Amino acid sequence: MASVTALPGAVTEHRGLDHWMRRVLAELAKLRDSPDKDTVHDLRVAIRRCRSVGAVMAEVDPNPLWREMRHLPRKLFRRLGALRDAQIMGDWVKAHGAENDKLRLLLEEHFAAQEPALLKDATRAAEKFDQRTWKRLDRKLRKRVRLVAPQSLAAECLALERLEEAKELHKNAVREQRPESWHALRIGVKKFRYTVECLLPERYQTWSNDLKHIQDTLGEIHDLDVLLALMHEKADGTVPELLSEWERRIERERNRCLDQYSELAMGKTSTWNTWSDGLPQGQRANAAGMARIRATARAAEAHPRRAAQVQGISMAIFDAFRSARVTPIFRDRASRRALRAAARLSGLNGKRGELSRKELRRFLLGQPAPPGWTRENWEVLAWTLRYHRGAEPDGSRGGLARLTEEQQQNLRAWAGVLRLARGLRKCSVAGGAGFRADRTVDAVHLEVPGLTDSAENAALLAAAKHLLEGYLQVPLILKPAPKPVAELPARPEAVKPLPQASFAEASD
Repeated sequence: MASVTALPGAVTEHRGLDHWMRRVLAELAKLRDSPDKDTVHDLRVAIRRCRSVGAVMAEVDPNPLWREMRHLPRKLFRRLGALRDAQIMGDWVKAHGAENDKLRLLLEEHFAAQEPALLKDATRAAEKFDQRTWKRLDRKLRKRVRLVAPQSLAAECLALERLEEAKELHKNAVREQRPESWHALRIGVKKFRYTVECLLPERYQTWSNDLKHIQDTLGEIHDLDVLLALMHEKADGTVPELLSEWERRIERERNRCLDQYSELAMGKTSTWNTWSDGLPQGQRANAAGMARIRATARAAEAHPRRAAQVQGISMAIFDAFRSARVTPIFRDRASRRALRAAARLSGLNGKRGELSRKELRRFLLGQPAPPGWTRENWEVLAWTLRYHRGAEPDGSRGGLARLTEEQQQNLRAWAGVLRLARGLRKCSVAGGAGFRADRTVDAVHLEVPGLTDSAENAALLAAAKHLLEGYLQVPLILKPAPKPVAELPARPEAVKPLPQASFAEASD
């Protein structure tokens, strides 16, 4: 019953977002000329792939164009879906029911009466589709989709996240055995398939057959569940004696689909294990997570050079505090990685229409934590970027009050280091080499190379270090690092003067 969801050539040819957005317009034109079943299906496939790519990219790029692109064809997509479901279920009933079966005739009459209205709704939605806006989005999104290059670490990260989500849905479906759980798994597999198809074309060539087979099998299970519910509705009080026979028929087909799914998805040789083995694990997964964060930084930051300087100074402060054993947080690898990510994302500026700090926090909290991150650290990162400048965090109010004490301490430490790094950059501290820290009972001393001792710098740094001092609970004393003593060049050996020859000797 499931429809074919792969177009010819999809396995051997990488088709990016621009291809599918143009395909939507081409299939729209066909639908107006001949609204047959194949055209309805092909248009749905093209729209689904565009919306799927948009959902994946919206995890990396907070630009509202992705939301606009996904929203624009939504009404048309739903109308086409209702029409396609009626066509598929009508064909299934015709193929599996006897000619004189009253319930079959009743359902055929229902679908025959329903299809013209659904087709009319779909064609009306197609006529109202804003092609001009779609073309504008196509032009603008061609550049933004390059933020995640195919076969890159960031692409692997996005595919890995979709896989982990789908695996959890697989576990739920197998455990609960409810129609809703199987339908949710079907959607999760679709998201994973289209992510791999768009971002990892080489892996898709290897995995496409299994991905399509599983998606089609889950699609059949869903269609049978919907059909059974419709039969219960139509058979009530009309032909109840035929319902049990149809229930057995549907259950037999459904069990066949479940067996097919089990052969592919269960055991040590399951497709889930194959896909997991083909995506990053361990340290490479951590690197892929950082690649995803860098892609977000490229998408959102207004001042890349400034962010790079802040990152260098932040990591130098962290490493100096780690060497001096200032607090345990500066000896934690996860904290160092989180601070590096926060510094990389700190280059945004919301004054001229770019992403504001509040918007970035909401964006990050709405995304899954990258591989190697805990959800707790990811939440602290989002709040760190909210408070890396401006007003200091008040843990007793708002959303901050929901953070644990440990999370709030991490927030003060990471945001405090970023604030100090920003202040030092404003004091013309350019590099991140040569920082040295020392912890005493009464204070933490930090030697900063390139820092000029002046009243203006002292006033600026007093505000910049305030949050970090609150975390350390001791004064933070900043002072210029001593300049290295320049090595004097080695003195050349004295050259003994040659004996002067007499004019007479020279003339000989």
